[in-house]
Amino acid sequence: MAEMDKNDYEYLTLFTGQHSTLIGEHNPDYVIDIEDILHVNRLDCVVKSVMGVFTKICLSPQSISHVMVQGDTTTAMAIALSAFHNGVKVIHLEAGLRTYDRENPYPEEINRRVISQIADIHLCPTVEAEENLHYEGLSGKFFVVGNTVIDNLLPYKEKCAYTDKILVTLHRRENHHWMKEWFIELDNLAKQYPEFTFVLPIHPNPNVQKHRDLLENVVVIDPLPYEKMLDFLTKARMVITDSGGLQEECSFLNKKCLVCRKVTERPEAIGQSSFMVDTPEQLSEVFKQHIDDYEINYECPFGDGHAAEKIMRVLKNMIK
Repeated sequence: MAEMDKNDYEYLTLFTGQHSTLIGEHNPDYVIDIEDILHVNRLDCVVKSVMGVFTKICLSPQSISHVMVQGDTTTAMAIALSAFHNGVKVIHLEAGLRTYDRENPYPEEINRRVISQIADIHLCPTVEAEENLHYEGLSGKFFVVGNTVIDNLLPYKEKCAYTDKILVTLHRRENHHWMKEWFIELDNLAKQYPEFTFVLPIHPNPNVQKHRDLLENVVVIDPLPYEKMLDFLTKARMVITDSGGLQEECSFLNKKCLVCRKVTERPEAIGQSSFMVDTPEQLSEVFKQHIDDYEINYECPFGDGHAAEKIMRVLKNMIK
């Protein structure tokens, strides 16, 4: 958005109502209120609310030629589908990420595949992501631009240090059914290594919150604002997470990241900054393998911090 402003490029913003602390002082042009209409399935409620509002936007007097959706959320998928229904072209930022396992991550793997089928312009973070789209025989224009998440990290690169803090985030939907086991192993790990302070900004989801009392040796805090989270990340010795974005941030900031998932859509970093922990029982062993050899220094595969500039060039050339 800052790059668009610098280039006097016209755009409208749509806020989907999630992560309100991230929008700062920006006043979005449109806001979606996710209604709990169905009282059963949150994902269905999101799709219904988003598509209803976006159709109205498409029919409004302000003409829209394209919509850019970022990532693989259910809101992004619903907007892309509604745009397709209304004849609006779709630009997908962070295109081509794949695990080829529809259950991991759930529902993101299916969301991004749906968006890829619809998108006219695919903005891929890596060459491997672009190759995935060619392999699937998808249509549209493909560009490797990096990821904008890396752009935001440039001011933090020189602040990096390795303290005694271990940053932990666990929240993914596919981990909910054994979050208890993850927390037990995490607490045992913190007890085994008292020289480190394990800190978990706990996710508000009730499927995560209900197990917080298991963490007797872990410092559990409220979720951190984005800037404070990055400050903490720059000081962490190591990261334990099931997050996708944190894998990229760790790669750029040269932090080792233990990925508590069966599979990742960011395989470019495996063996460099990311190390897989398939099950809770493996956590202690993988941690032991890397905690004494925690410093890394390699070129991040997810971008150089100039993705926004590259995207702006694509938009100027593709959308007259």
